Amino acid sequence: MTAHTTPDTGDTDAGNTGDLAGRSALVAGATGGLGSAIATQLAARGAALTLVARSGDQLDRLPVNGRRLARDLRDPQGCADAVAAAIDHGGGLDIVVNAIGVVAFGSVDELSIDAMEELFMTNTFVPVMLAKAALGPMNEGGVIVNISGVIAEQNLPGMAAYGASKAAVRSFDEALAREARRRKVRVVDARPGHTETGLADRAIEGDAPKFPTGLTPDHVAGVIVSAVVDGTKDLPSTAFA
Repeated sequence: MTAHTTPDTGDTDAGNTGDLAGRSALVAGATGGLGSAIATQLAARGAALTLVARSGDQLDRLPVNGRRLARDLRDPQGCADAVAAAIDHGGGLDIVVNAIGVVAFGSVDELSIDAMEELFMTNTFVPVMLAKAALGPMNEGGVIVNISGVIAEQNLPGMAAYGASKAAVRSFDEALAREARRRKVRVVDARPGHTETGLADRAIEGDAPKFPTGLTPDHVAGVIVSAVVDGTKDLPSTAFA
């Protein structure tokens, strides 16, 4: 686990009158194609950002203002550190967006056990561990967003293990939403269709099939950030059409 941290880049949110002004937002996977788009739109609405990813170098190149923290969130301590950093930077915690994910392609008999374990550790266990770390200290009215994706609605051959790791997130979010409601925290499960983030080209194993042109990260980020603001409780694939 890397211990890279970058101090706050300054009070750049001062004077911002967006509808999220004064809200503290943690974006996990902030350097990814979707995470960076979400971070940009949250910043534009005035949120005080804490940006988390594994690579400190990539965080330093991210053109978004906020606290930067390099942590591997597959480690439970990394999740705890991320939440603590967001509370320290933003004076509390109002928004958590988990945009971390990996993908692998191949039939079940072809896919290695190592790849299967990585899919579930990153795609399933990170959302669970981050929610566990965040839920207690979150402010009333807070929001947790997990991105399970359209494959959580209908799994596909050649992506069975990946789809199962994402369907587990959707199931988790369904129950977590009921638990979190008692704490006045909203949980949003986002299920966008294929999005042009480049993730398919960085598969941990196997080769991606030919996908039709996907959604743009900016569009998907816009739907997600609007849901954070307007009180939406679920984002099925049709919400991104």
